[in-house]
Amino acid sequence: MLEALSWLGLLVGMAFKYLPAEGNEIGVKIFGPVHGAVFILFVLTALLTSRELEWNWKTTVLALLSSIPPFFTVIFEVWAVRTGKLGELSASGVTESPKTLAASS
Repeated sequence: MLEALSWLGLLVGMAFKYLPAEGNEIGVKIFGPVHGAVFILFVLTALLTSRELEWNWKTTVLALLSSIPPFFTVIFEVWAVRTGKLGELSASGVTESPKTLAASS
């Protein structure tokens, strides 16, 4: 979600930079580095998750490719939860609290 929100901020910043005649670069100066850092964190998290949850190469490639087009990380996350690729998040559903999960273990 954070990666998608940083994309949104960067896209809005680019709109304010290029659409008005006298564009303002402040949005790109703020959200450019933020999105870059979040992008790198997403890629690292996807690789670590792939290793930890023993994803096959197709799931790993989908996770990495989802970081390129805007908002595809959200689509990937929904798919991964529904297909059981995210371990406990997939098995228990996202509506249960951590206390409920601990009690059921």
